[in-house]
Amino acid sequence: MPGHEPRGSAILAKQEAKQDARRDWQDQYWWSGDGVRLHARVYPGPDGAETAPPVLCLPGLARNARDFELLAPHVARQRKTIVIEFRGRGDSAYAKDPMTYVPLTYVQDVVALLDELGIDRFATIGTSLGGLVSMLMAATLPGRMIGAALNDVGPELQTSGLERIRDYIGAGGSQPTWMHAARAYAELNAAIYPGYEIHDWLRLTKRTHRLTPEGRIVTDYDKQIAAPLRVTGGEAAFDMWPVYRALGTVPLLILRGELSDILARSAGEKMVAALPHATLIEVQGVGHAPTLDEPEAVAAIDAWLAELPTA
Repeated sequence: MPGHEPRGSAILAKQEAKQDARRDWQDQYWWSGDGVRLHARVYPGPDGAETAPPVLCLPGLARNARDFELLAPHVARQRKTIVIEFRGRGDSAYAKDPMTYVPLTYVQDVVALLDELGIDRFATIGTSLGGLVSMLMAATLPGRMIGAALNDVGPELQTSGLERIRDYIGAGGSQPTWMHAARAYAELNAAIYPGYEIHDWLRLTKRTHRLTPEGRIVTDYDKQIAAPLRVTGGEAAFDMWPVYRALGTVPLLILRGELSDILARSAGEKMVAALPHATLIEVQGVGHAPTLDEPEAVAAIDAWLAELPTA
């Protein structure tokens, strides 16, 4: 479409010079307490970055490190940045026990990495599930989190959105080409990103899917991550507000998709009222969840980064 500006253009222009064969991140592997080999991408950051607390990027339920392929190098211009792949996603191994695909286990996995790398204090950028993990880390690791950015998630979630996710997660087969996969993904998620065109869907599909040895395109996660979601009781089992309040006085950015069916605007406003240094920014024209490539999301994250302590 003439004049159409690609999604993520706020960062793309700055990254074009880096589009060569050289990666700007390093692989990091570690083992969970129950023997699952896990993976993260580590962006070293600028000179002197080792003296400042790093930023951990935590993806959503069905996502992986590629969710942050534009944002992570942008953040790494200021700080060391570590993009986690939760068990069962991307290059992290699948769990033998599907009932370990729960937020408290993900927290334990991330803590194992922090211990291995000798990281005491840190900030987090968490999308959806990643934001829940962020809140749990604040509650279980008091004093260690220096700031958090929660992307379209909070202690109070809408039932309609949770049911939508429960309906599709772990389902689906394979597609013969990337274009077929992109069109199928667009059909499933059209209401979330109504302004997307086919090149936007291709980009998002390549973040969320992988090519099998047989030449088919499939989602890049263990279908068994859906198993805990089928358990009766689910997320209503405990109150997340005390966990959220554990974020205390740290710089807190709350991003909400304007069309979100997960985080209601009223819930976002309650979150701001509950903590002294919380800011709510709404990303226009998208649902759950913003990709964090949107110009207003990037600007909000830059402002949040500027508030983080440097030691």
